[in-house]
Parts: sequence; C-alpha cells; structure tokens
Amino acid sequence: MRPGRAEYEIEAELQYEFRRHGAQAPAYTPIVAGGANACILHYVQNDGVLKDGDLVLIDAGCELDGYASDLTRTFPVSGKFSGPQKDIYELVLAAQMAAISAVKPGNAWSAPHEAAVKVLTQGLLDLGLLAGSVDQAAESEAYRKFYMHRTGHWLGLDVHDAGDYKREGRWRPLEPGMVLTVEPGCYIRAGAGVPEHFANIGVRIEDDVLVTASGNEILTGEAPKRIAEIEDLMRSQDD
Repeated sequence: MRPGRAEYEIEAELQYEFRRHGAQAPAYTPIVAGGANACILHYVQNDGVLKDGDLVLIDAGCELDGYASDLTRTFPVSGKFSGPQKDIYELVLAAQMAAISAVKPGNAWSAPHEAAVKVLTQGLLDLGLLAGSVDQAAESEAYRKFYMHRTGHWLGLDVHDAGDYKREGRWRPLEPGMVLTVEPGCYIRAGAGVPEHFANIGVRIEDDVLVTASGNEILTGEAPKRIAEIEDLMRSQDD
C-alpha cells in the first residue's frame, strides 16, 4: 500500500495470495477502492491511483473447498489515520461490535442490523452529520444518506448464500450453525451539508460470524481491525 500505486496492483496481490495458499478461486470480484471510490458500493473498476492521505477499502474473499469467505478492512494509504478518518472508523467499528454482540441463538435476523443502525445514528448525530434525535433520525431513516445497505447476508457455499431472511412475514431467528456476514459501513460523499474534513471518507468493516450454541464465533477474527493494530501492521511493512 503506497501512494501512487494503482488499485489493481493491490487486487493482484490479493489474487496471488489466495492461490498461493490453496484457494481455488475468488468468491467474488474484489473491491479495492481508494479515496472517493470507497463511497461507491460494489465498486469493482479497481483502476484508480492511491493517494497520500486517503483511505482504501478492500472487500475480498476466496473460495476454499467449496466454501466462500467475505472480508472487508479499511486502511490508510499513508499508514496513519487522520483525525476525521479515526472518528468515522471508530464509529463503524463500534457499530460492528454492537451488531456482532446481537448475533446469538434466538435473536431475529434483523437484530444485528438494528444494533448497528442505533450506534451509527447516534454517532452521526454526535459528529454533526445528522440533526435531530436518535429516534427521529432512525424513524426517518436519515442515516441512509451515509449507510444505505443492510448489515449482513448469509454466507456458505456461495458468498450470498441461499436462505430465507423472513418466514411468514417475520424475521427468521438465528440458530447454531448459521454463518452470516456482519458489515456496517459509513460512506460520506462530498456534497451540500457535508463538512469538508469528512468528505470522501468511506469505511466498511466486515467479518464472517458463526452462530454457536452459546453466542457466536468470529471466523475472520485474526484479521486486524483496530486502529492501533492496522497502523502497527502498516508500519511493520516499512521496517
């Protein structure tokens, strides 16, 4: 990860590592999105140039012996997060932790999403990106300006695996053995009413989570995601 490198160079490294470690194929077209590109959902052109001071969002997974993985991490190209980038990153991480805590047997499929939305909405209000109360912002879905997708999907033999999310009009309860992604994000496009220091910050943090009898297991938990871990990791590449 260096300023001046093309997004497709990072994609090529991912594809190389997948195959080098025995994966048969990518589970989907990787996303390597630097700067404003990270605010475009399902961006797959991967032909931009990484710039100093930008974030790069990487959403990539491989298939191994018939099973798919799906993982997203967000990195600072320069190796360190700026103040506004830290604010948004920490908010998304808090939303993800709240959502993961809601992954347990008996909870409705919608519980992780509702937990993430509550944290994100409060954080966006605290940062001045939304106005009003949490209840008003949640009821009006004002948060969708910056978070416009759901918090996860089934994962298994396909990256968006088959399975009902609702049965007879009600959200399906989570059961041991189910695997889902937990992937809140925040995408702040430049525009009217958006403070310049937050413009073009796009962050998503995604893990693959197994529902267990007592709660959950994060299958992708070894991939660093706390700010200090990421900055340490990137600094170690320079040593």
